[in-house]
Amino acid sequence: MSDQSATDDASAAEYLPADAGAVQDALVTWYTADHRSYPWRETTDPYEILVSEVMSQQTQLDRVVSAWTDFLDRWPTVADLAAADRSDVVGFWTAHSLGYNNRAKYLHEAARQVVEERDGEWPRNPDGLSELMGVGPYTANAVASFAFDNGNAVVDTNVKRVLYRAFDLPDDDATFEEVAQRLMPEGESRIWNNAVMELGGVACEKTPDCDGAQCPWREWCAAYQTGDFTAPDVPTQPTFEGSRRQMRGRVVSVLTEYDELALDELGPRVRVDYAPGGENGREWLRGLLDDLADDGIVAVNEGDDGTTASLKR
Repeated sequence: MSDQSATDDASAAEYLPADAGAVQDALVTWYTADHRSYPWRETTDPYEILVSEVMSQQTQLDRVVSAWTDFLDRWPTVADLAAADRSDVVGFWTAHSLGYNNRAKYLHEAARQVVEERDGEWPRNPDGLSELMGVGPYTANAVASFAFDNGNAVVDTNVKRVLYRAFDLPDDDATFEEVAQRLMPEGESRIWNNAVMELGGVACEKTPDCDGAQCPWREWCAAYQTGDFTAPDVPTQPTFEGSRRQMRGRVVSVLTEYDELALDELGPRVRVDYAPGGENGREWLRGLLDDLADDGIVAVNEGDDGTTASLKR
């Protein structure tokens, strides 16, 4: 063991109960006995799990279920998605209100990488999965855990809140990582990460429900003992109504219905107060289109009759 590893383990150990095994067993028993049922928890297919993870980013899980099911009905395998027209995937994303369209683009590209560059073979660890387009460290680790039982401890906002309250941790990312990894039973990332995220989702939310949810960590939890349920600040989402993100989505939604539109035909369909020379006019619309073009979603065409836009095929 390196000196740094030994230091990290010592630092993590000072926050954990002496009987860490009892803490582990209590959580796994609680999760196994009763947990929310989501279809992606019933599969180890990395494609199906990746789709669920990408859809779940900043979207409530209950809303993801129908979108996930519809997506897999349309593109049941990674090969089906790789062969799909990207504009169809983006259109699906917009129609199901799944947030940033870039996620659809990156998911499509990741599928292409698996099929065309890896002969359909998925990477099985977080480092390999991180090489796929749009797959960041958290998503890579989640897929490695849930598909291959080969991940590290997941540390998201909910998990930080649980650890902060239960073990009186400082609000420090390195400490969260150390304690989470030390607490996870070796080789059991699939059930452990599901269980600890479930704890944060049903028992240890911003307003905790310790007794109602029968939290399995009550006897060790510092917050439960003291009544102090403060937690690290959770970033708030920017207002969606009227936002640039909403307008980008409207542009894509309109263009899925038309092969091509001139700016002054597209503008009123995006917002009712569109005025060619006004604040929300051609210059504003062109800015949205240029952003979407940079993302590879929209094509902006300059012709003798003016500027037109279409979804990139």
